[in-house]
Amino acid sequence: MLQDIRANIQGTIAKIIIGLIVVSFSIFGIESLLFSGGNTGVAEVNGEEISPLALQQQLSVQQRQLLSLLGDNADPALLDEAVMSQQALETLIQREILRQAASDLSLAVSDNAVSDIIGSMEQFQINGQFSLDMFQSALASAGFTPTLFRAQLEEDIQIGQLRAGIAGSDFGTEGELALAARIALEGRDVRYISLPLIDFRLGAVVSNEDVQAYYDENADAFQSEESLAVEYLQLNLDDYREPVSEERLREEFELVRDEYELATEARVSHILLEQSGDDLEAKLQDIEAALNDGTSFADVAAQYSDDIGSASSGGDLGFTAGDTFPEAMEEAIATLAVGERSGPVETDAGTHLILVTDRREGSEVSFDSVAMELEDRIQRSEAGAELLRDVERLRDVAFNAADLSEPARELELEIQREERVTRSQNEGLFASPSLVNAAFSEDVLEAGHNSDVIELSPERFVVLRVAERREPASLALEDVREEISAQLLDDAADELAAQKAESLLGSIESGVSVEDAANESGLQWQVELGARRDSPRLPAPVRERLFSLPAPADGAGPQRSIVAAEGDAHYVIEFVRVAEGELASAGTAEQNLLRGRVSGEAGGLLQQQYEAALRSRADVVVY
Repeated sequence: MLQDIRANIQGTIAKIIIGLIVVSFSIFGIESLLFSGGNTGVAEVNGEEISPLALQQQLSVQQRQLLSLLGDNADPALLDEAVMSQQALETLIQREILRQAASDLSLAVSDNAVSDIIGSMEQFQINGQFSLDMFQSALASAGFTPTLFRAQLEEDIQIGQLRAGIAGSDFGTEGELALAARIALEGRDVRYISLPLIDFRLGAVVSNEDVQAYYDENADAFQSEESLAVEYLQLNLDDYREPVSEERLREEFELVRDEYELATEARVSHILLEQSGDDLEAKLQDIEAALNDGTSFADVAAQYSDDIGSASSGGDLGFTAGDTFPEAMEEAIATLAVGERSGPVETDAGTHLILVTDRREGSEVSFDSVAMELEDRIQRSEAGAELLRDVERLRDVAFNAADLSEPARELELEIQREERVTRSQNEGLFASPSLVNAAFSEDVLEAGHNSDVIELSPERFVVLRVAERREPASLALEDVREEISAQLLDDAADELAAQKAESLLGSIESGVSVEDAANESGLQWQVELGARRDSPRLPAPVRERLFSLPAPADGAGPQRSIVAAEGDAHYVIEFVRVAEGELASAGTAEQNLLRGRVSGEAGGLLQQQYEAALRSRADVVVY
């Protein structure tokens, strides 16, 4: 029955049913089906609703963050909405709790501050300058509108203020600092002998009988992995590229020339006067007198300009390419040289005195320098449209086909084959977890269906089916002989090193010095005085064991121990003495670092407790 549904879901009856559903939606509205008779939110926090849209956006953000961390080999199971939605909802709930707390404390951020932050974000800049097109494009691809993004950024800043205030309100006491110094700055004197396993491999012997015995005793461990022979079709963007004529390239060049060329820009300062009549004339005379007396334009602007926004910065208005300010101002700016000042210029805002402080020349671009890029752009655009059309065709045909023959014929594709695909595949096309998961899925492996069309990237799509399934089988001894020999050599070397370490420890405990014991055996020994918990000179296993040992008791002699670092070396250590850390013995930089660590840990703990308290008092309802 399920196969019948699968085979006929795109048939005439199905289309009629879908048509009736569409008509019902048009009459009654889809909302009547989705939201009738209940709350439209997914949760409430103290009466404030969290919308499904907010949840979907947060889920999308978390999925993109995970993809950026894991790259192309991300396991699709980790991106499953059912798995991630609970975490996304919890994030939104905690965020709303903190937003409300910040609002209760009247924490706020100005519109200008938000604009400045957005303008400084590199992801919205081209050549170091804010680009409105880049801003809108980036937000659209992330599912945000500019208004929604500004609102969320404002909330982020407010929440950041709250967290910083809570964390910064705690501090470390002198007692806490002294205790931290006592532990962090503690120094331990140690001697140790190294017994690298590689040295003991030379003395280890493994016979053929040993290998055979190990193989017989562990036969179940030497099984081949289940594998599949997989047939597949793939669509690649590059296969759809077509040559672009020079005439077409030149037409495109003329259309996008402005994207590559930089216009000449002038940096200007001004003094704005909003008065008129005699008051204006008197003000102009005062300004002219001040400038003639040698007062800088910036100081005069700070004193006389009615433009509060620019007066504090000496009247600076930034750069213009001829299209930023009113036409009268731009005409005056165009006639001024750098350092030259205009006469009074009238606009709707008032009367301006303009000074050009800098001018940077624009740059032109030649057709030849961008022709290859333009060709790639055109090819990608046109090939991408063709690719997506074929992807939809492939989805339709492959869904109903018994194998890949019909889809291959329909789209004029070649059926390709991978002879061995395993669950642990780590090379080639099938190193992609999404393909491996599809091949071993119940629908493809057990039911024998074609897979869905899988998007490996926006430029590459694959559909596959299992041609042959190969069950695990016992591996022949000769196939694993080297692996077994290496394992037995490692085991033998480890045993020899352990025996030698025990012998050395016995000698040292009987009164032989570490130095003499090491020299008698031709081994390396080291001494480290005042070693700390972060000392980079000690091997990590020695450092970990050293600081896990209790300090030697008075009159009881050193603490001794054997450390076995798996696959690396064995060590015999002798812990001689300990010196408690003292803050006064540390340098200024180290003291400040320790203070920051203590305060940071205390502030972080306080912040966690504060947020936990807010959550415990919040009225949270999840629908």
